[in-house]
Amino acid sequence: MVKIGIVAGEASGDLLGSHLIEALRRKRQDLEFVGIAGPKMIHAGAKSLFPIERLSVRGYLEVIKHLWGLLKLRRQLLNHFLSNPPDLFIGIDAPDFNFWLEKKLKNKGIKTIHYVSPSIWAWRKNRIKKIKQSVTQVLALFPFEPALYQKEEISVSYVGHPLADILPMEPDVAGAREALKLESSALVVAMLPGSRQSEVQQHADLFVQTAKRIYADHPNAIFLVPLITRETRQIFEAAVFNEPEPLPIQLLFGHAHDAMEAANVVIVASGTATLEAALLKKPMVITYRMSRLSWQLLKRMHLQPYVGLPNILAGKLVVPELLQDDATPEKLADAALAMMADADKLADIKREFIEIHHSLRQNTAEKAATAILAHLT
Repeated sequence: MVKIGIVAGEASGDLLGSHLIEALRRKRQDLEFVGIAGPKMIHAGAKSLFPIERLSVRGYLEVIKHLWGLLKLRRQLLNHFLSNPPDLFIGIDAPDFNFWLEKKLKNKGIKTIHYVSPSIWAWRKNRIKKIKQSVTQVLALFPFEPALYQKEEISVSYVGHPLADILPMEPDVAGAREALKLESSALVVAMLPGSRQSEVQQHADLFVQTAKRIYADHPNAIFLVPLITRETRQIFEAAVFNEPEPLPIQLLFGHAHDAMEAANVVIVASGTATLEAALLKKPMVITYRMSRLSWQLLKRMHLQPYVGLPNILAGKLVVPELLQDDATPEKLADAALAMMADADKLADIKREFIEIHHSLRQNTAEKAATAILAHLT
């Protein structure tokens, strides 16, 4: 068997990894995958040595709190790979964790592929020197990324984004509403507070208070909140129960795609979910809160005028971004309702998102698998 080391750090990486493993196994049946994997990758056949949740930490203060555990985990994983060398290693996102691991393995003669370029175009641009030392090849998801690596003579392939292959050009709103047993006439607001516990802690009360304001103006509104773990659900439930007046908030276990597809508008924490909302052609308000110190550090390093992927890909502010101190219930509710009332704006948003969808639809898993297998020949 050909052994491939593989490490993903969160839910979005788990999705990418599962499609990649399936594509690789369609081309070769003699591959085994071991490292850190989420449930989708495990279902596709990967063996996980540690729970993926141990890597799912965001924000500088949050990372500091878990730093000793992360460093210990990384050393344990490196020792495993040095004792049981893989024929090739694939790091899926999680750059701060994976680049260190990739550099150590590359120095031992193991080829290293990094799947998902880190956001060097948004912040920490000097990281590209470290990337060059760590990787054999980068697989980039966005069309503007390869030029940055080619300039530094780093091997790179643009493979597109797998969500663009999966999601249809025209969302099935009626079908999604039927699946979720929602009235066709309801104003459906999908609210995605993030996948990590730290994110949901920051956003739960903000989203509940935003729902309260929208509901006051639109009593036919329904709020769908997809959450992926028991812990994040408990955090959001506590925020709902703290509100004395009942609100039509439905907590879903997973079903983020269905919730967004059924929605009239999406309120979403900045991250991969913003791209999924764009590919579903949904008007959205992008928001994010983090600890004040993390925010100050991030602002100093940020190079792009936007944080949301839809706006970055479009190269302009297509949908509003309300971050940190601007992330208030009043501003979120007002921004969402203003979009809903502007037919021309909704049409413009849909046109922009169709263009983005076409540019990212590249048969990603197959392209990535072909690029990886070239290193095993």
